[in-house]
Amino acid sequence: MSRAERLLELMQSLRRHRRPVSGQALAAELGISLRTLYRDIASLQAQGARIEGEPGLGYVLQPGFLLPPLMFSAGELEALMLGARWVMKRTDTELARDAQNALAKVSAVLPADLRQSLHDSTLLVGPAATLADGQDYLPLLRQAIRKERKVSIRYRDQQGRDSDRVIWPFALGYFERVRMLAAWCERRQALRHFRVDRITALTPGEERYPARRLALLKQWREETGIPATP
Repeated sequence: MSRAERLLELMQSLRRHRRPVSGQALAAELGISLRTLYRDIASLQAQGARIEGEPGLGYVLQPGFLLPPLMFSAGELEALMLGARWVMKRTDTELARDAQNALAKVSAVLPADLRQSLHDSTLLVGPAATLADGQDYLPLLRQAIRKERKVSIRYRDQQGRDSDRVIWPFALGYFERVRMLAAWCERRQALRHFRVDRITALTPGEERYPARRLALLKQWREETGIPATP
């Protein structure tokens, strides 16, 4: 275990204890010597962690402290890198750029050893399948979802029939070749799914839809039987 990972484990251990915990108990939990524990506590205190206590009395971490360079374990960083690589290869240009920017921010606050492991991750994403049309609408749809705004679309169904709809978008599903939009349809007065590649025109609206996004998502889960993701 690297020193950065050991300090992270110590922080997490202290967060689990609401009452002062002895140095012996902390050292046993982490599998380190008392001397190493005292040195690590001093290091965290020097970086701003409000760890109160002393040998013989126990230690407690005061709330409100976050240590940016130690927020992630090596496994968590691999998961972040894999997810970011998927987004950069399988989504639209704007979301890919956002993923790249997020990785750059994470990398900037990591200690040198973890920063190198982030970029050396061997968890790779395969070539993307050819995506259907409609990718240019994705940034507008994501913005409408975030702001809970109505959207006017022209939609072409499976039989090739066009219709004009006013919808309340609340979720986007990213599948291998298509993107699916979940929305309340004012024309049907019901929850509906729309393939983004079948949207032939889209006009963002300024009117906020009357329901809350999370309420629509909850209703959708109840109707479809799809459980909430962690």
